[in-house]
Amino acid sequence: MDPLQPVRGTRDIIGEDQRRHTHVIATARAAAATYGFDEWTTPIFEDTRVFARTLGDTSDVVTKEMYTFSDRGGDSVTLRPENTAGICRALVTNGLTQSLPQKVFYAGPMFRYERPQKGRYRQFHQIGAELIGPAEPLADAEIIALGWDILSALGIEGDIILELNTLGDAASRTAYRAALVDYFTDQRAALSADSQERLDKNPLRILDSKDSRDQMLVQQAPTIAPFLSPEAASFYDAVKLNLTRLGVPFRENPRIVRGLDYYSHTAFEFVTTRLGAQGTVMAGGRYDGLVAEMGGPPTPAVGWAAGIERLSMLLRQSPAPTAPIAVIPMGEAAEIAALTILQTLRRAGLRAEMAYRGNMKRRLERANKIGARAAIILGEDELNRGVAAVKNLATGRQADIAFADLPAHLAE
Repeated sequence: MDPLQPVRGTRDIIGEDQRRHTHVIATARAAAATYGFDEWTTPIFEDTRVFARTLGDTSDVVTKEMYTFSDRGGDSVTLRPENTAGICRALVTNGLTQSLPQKVFYAGPMFRYERPQKGRYRQFHQIGAELIGPAEPLADAEIIALGWDILSALGIEGDIILELNTLGDAASRTAYRAALVDYFTDQRAALSADSQERLDKNPLRILDSKDSRDQMLVQQAPTIAPFLSPEAASFYDAVKLNLTRLGVPFRENPRIVRGLDYYSHTAFEFVTTRLGAQGTVMAGGRYDGLVAEMGGPPTPAVGWAAGIERLSMLLRQSPAPTAPIAVIPMGEAAEIAALTILQTLRRAGLRAEMAYRGNMKRRLERANKIGARAAIILGEDELNRGVAAVKNLATGRQADIAFADLPAHLAE
């Protein structure tokens, strides 16, 4: 019988892949903590309305990619395709709209039914940060700076460029939308079928199209800059000024958009050329209307999400596994003493493993195979003297160390 395989678009994360994955999360979590962010964990599946209401009925995620099903009680639930909506739902559900600002970090799996490709899976993983409450442009700059600091801490900032744009305020987008409708209506016959539908429902989404026919037309489409209100232009200028003050380099890209009505002002993407055509590794923006979509009061917010798989692929080096200490007892009495030594080392924060079987040679071979940095050898003579023979497996040097001194000696 053929062995079972993971479902298409999913994978097992093991060994080096797991070390990279864990390193990305731990690095991001530590950086977020320095900015005062607390970590939230929301359910992996939600009431379908959480996403259908917020992502919009014209989005590819809702129309083509969501894993939606009826549970045994007949309720429609969806595996989360992203987590900003879930964070905003949690904010309202837990009565936190009166305790602002809320600075939220998260990490976990997301699910989208899309064509698997390099660095993209149907079950994928994201880190994200949401700053909920502040309406000031400094908040936009600060959360972007957090993203930049995470990329820098991962050592990949040299491969990444921050691209920045503004979506303006409501008045700016209304004028811009009208200009896009005029332009794309003249080009309607050349648009893809999806973009022809978007032209009637949400023309800003055409700017996000990946269809090659649409992309050629998008290059000549109007940009939002001429349609910005004075207030929106001033907000955008303040974001750029604060990014400069925070030491975050960027370039402007007028083609970055978010097509939903609750997005406003800042939109940004961290992009790379090291991962092929799909080069975005972190993206976000301001979404001042989303909390209200969840039934809460109008609440300003800004945030971003980043793909862990794609960030892992950009790491120049894999984090080295923690080198263990091999405990090698020879004889029944030594095995009993080895158990106490093992637990003493582990409780001191050291990784320690028992070599279970074989003669001394085979057990040392096993220690080298698992990458142990030292071996603790226990025999009858060592037990009688109350010491362990500690062998440095890199240098070959060996010394007798009293049992009580083992944690301090091995920690050096």
